[in-house]
Amino acid sequence: MASPDLDLTLLRQWLDKSETRHDHLHPAMASALAATLDGPRQPLAGEGLPPLWHWIYFWNACRQSETGPDGHPLRGGFLPPVPLPRRMWAGGRLRFMAPLPIGMEASKHSRVASIDVKQGRSGALAFVTVHHTISHAGQTCLTEEHDIVYRDLPQAGAAPVPAKAAPTDALWSRRIVPDPVLLFRYSALTFNGHRIHYDRSYVTGVEGYPGLIVHGPLIATLLADLLARQMPQAVLRAFDFRAVGSLFDTEAFTLCGKPSADGRRVALWAQNERGELAMQAEATLE
Repeated sequence: MASPDLDLTLLRQWLDKSETRHDHLHPAMASALAATLDGPRQPLAGEGLPPLWHWIYFWNACRQSETGPDGHPLRGGFLPPVPLPRRMWAGGRLRFMAPLPIGMEASKHSRVASIDVKQGRSGALAFVTVHHTISHAGQTCLTEEHDIVYRDLPQAGAAPVPAKAAPTDALWSRRIVPDPVLLFRYSALTFNGHRIHYDRSYVTGVEGYPGLIVHGPLIATLLADLLARQMPQAVLRAFDFRAVGSLFDTEAFTLCGKPSADGRRVALWAQNERGELAMQAEATLE
C-alpha cells in the first residue's frame, strides 16, 4: 500500500516527461575513465566506446543554485519530486546494437517510463524507471532502462535487512580497494554531485551510512570491465544488473564472474569482504 506521505497522483504527472541531450564523446574523457579503472590501455578516437562508459557523457550540468541538499539537481525537474531522502541507482537493463565511436557526436533521449510507490520492510519506497536511447548519426547504438529507488531514512532501532550471500563458484575475480580517490574521480567524470560518494560527514551524519558509498554505475562498469579483461574479443549485446546491497570505502570488495558452458552468457557479481552480495549482473554475448 502506498505511503500517505507520497502523492502518487502528483508523481505520475512526470510520466512520459522527456529530454534530449547531445554530447561529443571526447577521447580525453574516455582516457580518464580508463585510468580510473586502472585499465591496461588507453582507448583511441574512432574506436567503439567500451560498454557502460557512456555514463561519463551527457552530463546534467545544472547551476550550483539549482542543486539540492544531497548534491543532486533539485527534484521536480526532469525527475519527479519524490520527497524521500535516500536516492540510489537500483539497476538497469542495457541492449547494445552498434558501437558508439569515440570522438564523435551522439545524442541521448530520455523518457520517464514508470513511477510506483510501495511500502517495504524499511519504510516507504518509490521506484522510477527512465528509458534512454543513445544514437549516433541517426542510428540507435544502445538502449537502457535505468531504475532509481528512493527510500526513507531507517527508523531508530530498526533491524537491518538481512544480507544475501554471494555465489561461491566464481571462475574469475578481481579485488578492488574503493578509496576516496577512486570515488572522487568517478564522481568528477560523471559530474555526479551526490554527496554520499565524497562527503563523509554528510553520508554518515545525515543519511546514516557507515562510510562513503561506491557508485552503483561504477560497480556495474567494473563488472563489465572484468568481462572485457577476461574475454577481450567478446561482443556484448545485453547487460542486466541489479543492486542488492551497498559497498563502502571502509573495506575492499571483489568482482566475480562465471561464464556459461556455451560461453554465450556470463554471470557477474560484486561481493564485500564477508561474502555478502552487493550487485548481480548477467551479460549476454554475441
